[in-house]
Amino acid sequence: MVSTERHRRIAEAVGEAGRLSVTELAAMTGASEMTVRRDLELLADQGVLERYRGGARSLMLRGEEPPFALRATEGLAAKRRIAAEVAGLIGDGETVLIDSGTTCLEVARALEHRRLTVMPLSLHALNALTGAPRMRLLVPGGEPRPGELALTGPLTEASLAALRFDTAVLGCCGLTAADGLTAYDLAEAATKRAAITSARRVIAVAEAAKLSRTALAFVAPATALHTVVTEEGAPQEETEALAAAGVTVRTVRVTG
Repeated sequence: MVSTERHRRIAEAVGEAGRLSVTELAAMTGASEMTVRRDLELLADQGVLERYRGGARSLMLRGEEPPFALRATEGLAAKRRIAAEVAGLIGDGETVLIDSGTTCLEVARALEHRRLTVMPLSLHALNALTGAPRMRLLVPGGEPRPGELALTGPLTEASLAALRFDTAVLGCCGLTAADGLTAYDLAEAATKRAAITSARRVIAVAEAAKLSRTALAFVAPATALHTVVTEEGAPQEETEALAAAGVTVRTVRVTG
């Protein structure tokens, strides 16, 4: 088992159980106890869990989003294929708003060498695009959320209200035809709503698992989206329901 997959399994197991011992985690992952201890130290540094002598306890409440540092290495191949698909939908010369989140960060990287005007809504994406040779980069105001570095608040919303974008690329924590686009964080949900209002076209990016999930904060109904780009394995009933609601669903193949 590669380290990123092991970290994900440990984080999920501790989150579900509340606390687990090093011995239990070693048996579950097939790794040595020494390796598990190193994994727990890393996950503790990322704020995923808390170490105690002989084990770890969860710091995450039910329904909370995993830390950015943990999500950034998960499903990277799928996120890059989704990003490449989105890049193919954007024409040179467009004005593009790029949301926060790990999949949107890959979208930013996929657009780095394009002739575009881009406003990123996270410091991670802003850093990735700084120095892009052909890009006009716009910087919104706002308050960076720790770890996620998503820009939110009245200054961000005012920046969005002052502009009109050809395309907004939005991440999501959950998306279903019934419950629409949802987020874990109330401030981020407000920023996403402002982004939708300021864009002529809205493209949502979502790994397969997010199309069967509903998070706390409602952003917008599915009908507010023009296109959803997801991966193979997304629930067929959800992709069909989204298509029936008038949303274009594009599915990328990750392997093979």
